[in-house]
Amino acid sequence: MDQTSDGERAVERLPSQKSAFVSEELSKILDIVHASTPKDAKVSIEFDGKLRLHVDVRNGEDVEVLKKVLPMLGTGVFHGVEVGATPHHPFFHRISALIDR
Repeated sequence: MDQTSDGERAVERLPSQKSAFVSEELSKILDIVHASTPKDAKVSIEFDGKLRLHVDVRNGEDVEVLKKVLPMLGTGVFHGVEVGATPHHPFFHRISALIDR
């Protein structure tokens, strides 16, 4: 943040073109994943210093399929696939992967 002449803090704005580009890229990633997951799968992206994909599915068999399919999607943008619990959804299984873009 920068300070203005009267001592107040001003928020620096990001260029809108770059924001649109990032949104478009994330939408493409979601489209790729949605096309390869069951209809009731919940797909999300999280950023915690690294960009992560989360796919929550009900069926344990879908977990095994997705563990094999994810690394092949989008010319290999998904890696480091892990399986774990789904927060607040005990009847789902979570498959997570790092996203390289």
